[in-house]
Amino acid sequence: MQPLFLQPVFKERIWGGTTLKEEFGYQIPTENTGECWAISAHPNGPSVIENGPFAGMSLDNLWREHPELFGNSKEAVFPLLTKILDANMDLSVQVHPNDDYAKVNENGELGKTECWYIIDCKEGADMIFGHNARSKEELVAQIEAGNWNDLLRRVKIKPGDFFYVPSGTIHALCEGTLVLETQQSSDTTYRVYDYDRKDADGNLRELHLAKAIEVTTVPHQDAASFPSVKDGANATITTFVESEFFTVFKWDIHGKAEFAFNDHYLLLSVIKGEGALLHNGERYELKKGTNLIIPVGFGEFEIDGACELIVSHT
Repeated sequence: MQPLFLQPVFKERIWGGTTLKEEFGYQIPTENTGECWAISAHPNGPSVIENGPFAGMSLDNLWREHPELFGNSKEAVFPLLTKILDANMDLSVQVHPNDDYAKVNENGELGKTECWYIIDCKEGADMIFGHNARSKEELVAQIEAGNWNDLLRRVKIKPGDFFYVPSGTIHALCEGTLVLETQQSSDTTYRVYDYDRKDADGNLRELHLAKAIEVTTVPHQDAASFPSVKDGANATITTFVESEFFTVFKWDIHGKAEFAFNDHYLLLSVIKGEGALLHNGERYELKKGTNLIIPVGFGEFEIDGACELIVSHT
């Protein structure tokens, strides 16, 4: 059994830039590349396996044809999506539906609860996280009046911060932010406000106000996150969140660290440094920007080096 290394998919965005190339060495398609779909089985951008007997197979096909690698999961689709986001400009203010709403209104799509690890950001950066409306009526009135400064809540951010973003949360990353996002495998976004930006054809980008208002949680509820830290031999493991959708960790490796996972498949993304994964006498190189999946039943392995990884499982 081998780890599954993945070829990422890139998405051009009006707010994107070139940071994904500069920081990770990715071969991005344009200078407005905003999203790296690092580990994806979503039909709008499935990753492709790079190595081993499944090389050239897309992750969505692998999920269907080799369920044993994923513990014979009963879920209809691969449930998670890992992205790296380059917010070279402010993202639109947006909100996502939950599973029940998306299933009915978005052709069976999953809802979208997500979380962010702030890899880097400019000094003094902030983001939009939540709103100040006390009722749906007040939310509608503020949106219709364009009272964005009164309505939207801003919070300061710094590298290393982590935010859990449940469906129904109004939010937006802001200029100068580099984020690793772990989310449900969904591509459904309802735009609330987009700074009156125009697309390449000179048209204002579409808003989705009716749906956005319907799914927004009112009043806003902060999702508390209480990271727990465990120091092991040559590794510090931070657990950021354990929710019904995903569990997300940060592994800080400084030397040779031992791991053993049999009951979960793991999604791993290297966000800093380099090293190697050692398993059954084989050595697999890891560097900043590497993304891989550890299949169910992989057993004991080691990571040797000086690197930081964001790791998740359902």
